[in-house]
Amino acid sequence: MEKKKFYVNIGTGEISQIPYSNNDGYVIHATEDEVRMLRAKFENMHGASFRAFWRSHVPIKPYHEDEANDDYDDNMAEAFELLHEWGDEQTKSHIQSLGLLSDRPR
Repeated sequence: MEKKKFYVNIGTGEISQIPYSNNDGYVIHATEDEVRMLRAKFENMHGASFRAFWRSHVPIKPYHEDEANDDYDDNMAEAFELLHEWGDEQTKSHIQSLGLLSDRPR
């Protein structure tokens, strides 16, 4: 499958082949299947964020014992690993400088 250039904004979960506004935070070269995988990570983050919002209304459950927050963090880390794997040199360099890559197997 052919790799294409995509512009990614992890904050908004946007993945686009067209650069505009501020959607070019990260540039990757990926196949359509790889983009679907990254989009699934963003959707998982959105779902976990929604669950964490509802959990936040339960004051007796501490943040550090919330599965939704752990799910969000895990999906965010996996998304950054995918961005690093498929990114251009500037994307790879930026992610490495953030210290977000883990040594854990995927």
